[in-house]
Formats: sequence, structure tokens, C-alpha cells
Amino acid sequence: MAKEIIIQIRDLIKSYSRKVAINGVNLDIYKSEIFGLLGPNGAGKSTLLSMMATVSKPTSGDIYIKDISLVKQAHLVKKLIGFVPQEIALYTKLSGIDNLKFWGQVYGLRGRVLQERIEYVLFVVALQDRIKDPVDHYSGGMKRRLNIAASLLHNPQILIMDEPTAGVDVESRRCILSAVKKLSEEGTTVIYTSHYLEEVDGICHRLAFLKEGRIETVGTMAELEGYFATSNKKTK
Repeated sequence: MAKEIIIQIRDLIKSYSRKVAINGVNLDIYKSEIFGLLGPNGAGKSTLLSMMATVSKPTSGDIYIKDISLVKQAHLVKKLIGFVPQEIALYTKLSGIDNLKFWGQVYGLRGRVLQERIEYVLFVVALQDRIKDPVDHYSGGMKRRLNIAASLLHNPQILIMDEPTAGVDVESRRCILSAVKKLSEEGTTVIYTSHYLEEVDGICHRLAFLKEGRIETVGTMAELEGYFATSNKKTK
């Protein structure tokens, strides 16, 4: 059975003044897969994610989510996407549960539906025990887990995660990776960036390697390793 393509990126370019951050990217991502983005600092990973999350607009080209143009119909795409940025987007003086209630209401959730979604996302990120504590009492890893929980409240079909385990403790990293796998198994498509190769090797079905705004290669970790081994031999 052919895999269902949920994201299509076509001839995507993003430039800032004289700098081209994304330069002609074409990519297909399948439903339910965990897709990793690798590359050095400044390669364009975060820029690409911000366009996929409708945070910024392409200079040219387009992204299609379930055949919906992000450029022409971003308002229809947004409800399909959950975005976990590098920066923590929480109200630290509020408790964890009050943060989730606030963000749930932003997504238009109310009453029993909101309560059920809160219970589910807390289960996914394993954060039930401390949910009544103020967020400023949380560790960095716990804040990241709560940030992920908030991004899942509206039950998105696509979850975009920009280095979600950066600077977290071992327990939180384990919880986050477990959550990503669970979401994929339940049908969510996850776009994932990380500087930790062992992470993406352990969870990503496929990866793309970006360099200077272009995709050098796409495949499994083994295929990427083979590609770079061959490339290194050619340059010697």
C-alpha cells in the first residue's frame, strides 16, 4: 500500500534582505512518520520549521498540508498543526493546569472536551503529578514537557518540534522521546530537529540533511551515513 503524503514542500525559498535562508527546497513527508531535520547551525532548519508552522511566510514557493496551500489558505492549515518552538511559551506564575486551561481556551476548547484533552496530553508527557504547581517551580525539562502538552491540546495532525530536548534532564528527555513515538503510533506526523544524533537515529523514520538552505540528501539514518561516507571518499 502506498504511503499517504501529508506535507508537500515545493520550490520553497525564504530570503532576508541579501541572505537566502532556504533555497529551493522540495520535500514530501508521509502521514504518521517521524521526520527529522539535521544540519549545522545556520543551515535553515528553524526557518523551514517556522514556515511549516505558518509563523513566517515563504518568499516564493509553497507548502501544502493535506493539499491545502499554506500560502493561500493558512487559516485552514493552522488548526492541523501543533508547534513546539525552542523558546518556552508558558506563563510561569500560573500553575501547569491553568496554563493548559488558558491555551485550550485559545484553541476554542471548553468544558468536558477541554478536560478530556488536558487529561490526555498530561498522560502523553507524563506530567500528572506536578500539574497544580506554579510553572516557575518546574525544572527546564518539565517546562518543555508542559510546552509540548499545550501544543497537543487541539489534537493536531502534525506536530512540529524545534529541538524539544535541548538542555533537558535525562528523565524529561526519555519522556519526550516516548511521547513522540506514542504520537506517531496513534497517527500524528512529527517533524523533529535535534543536535543529538542518537535521538534522531532512535526515533526518526527518515531524515533530511540541510546545508546552506538546501537539502543535500533524504533517507534513513543508515542511508545518510552511506551518502556521506561515499561523499567523503570522493573528496579525498
